[in-house]
Amino acid sequence: MQIISDADIQQRTTQVAQCLLQRQWMLATAESCTGGWLAKCCTDISGSSTWFDRGVITYSNDAKQDLLDVPVVTLNEFGAVSKQTVIEMAQGALRHSKADISVAITGIAGPDGGSLDKPVGTVWLAWATKDAATMSQCHHFEGDRDMIRRQAVLIALEGIIKNARDSYLSMG
Repeated sequence: MQIISDADIQQRTTQVAQCLLQRQWMLATAESCTGGWLAKCCTDISGSSTWFDRGVITYSNDAKQDLLDVPVVTLNEFGAVSKQTVIEMAQGALRHSKADISVAITGIAGPDGGSLDKPVGTVWLAWATKDAATMSQCHHFEGDRDMIRRQAVLIALEGIIKNARDSYLSMG
């Protein structure tokens, strides 16, 4: 199990800032199980308003519907922690912002709330851009609530970098 420090997250966030500045992109975040941690990391950097547009915390299903237009049918059929929901979250964050890229996180950070199908540590992430298909990943993290959330934030940051770089390379 990888121990992720505040310094690891700060370093990766700085890389996100550099990638987005190079690309002249804005970022929007849609978070559930991380409760705004990713947006906090981004806005910890002075001058982040040049690349960070907004973040929404959609912890409840109602919030996912109201703020990100996640259809109730998606939530009822697949659940809040699913590929379908996280993709809808990322696309909704993009639609409701001035961002060029968005990231969404939904999962079960524990210690309660898990099931056989979706145990504690199950986290879905998705990245949406205006010029490419929405990408999603499922992870099964280990550790306590803090460790699961740290891992989710780090993976979200790494995905932003990858998507921004891939888009930048495909343009050149």
